[in-house]
Amino acid sequence: MSDKNNITTPCNKANHVCDKAQYKEASLWEQLRLNIHLMLCPCCRDYTKNNKKLTEAIKSSNLKCMDKQCKEALKAKFEKALKEQEIS
Repeated sequence: MSDKNNITTPCNKANHVCDKAQYKEASLWEQLRLNIHLMLCPCCRDYTKNNKKLTEAIKSSNLKCMDKQCKEALKAKFEKALKEQEIS
């Protein structure tokens, strides 16, 4: 039987859909199946609740990412250090 005909969802798929839903990537059908699963599964409800807390913490933290130039410089330093370790 295909997944679209089966309303129940295994936990690993439900968690994946939970992750997709946070980034607005889950289809309406996936969200519906996830909500049904969450009504039945306390473990996945906890996963979803913790996922939402993590997302909110990241959004409110005002994190700043390293710019591309700094990343490239850090990568070059790392690769140089690796080569020096290989020689030693």
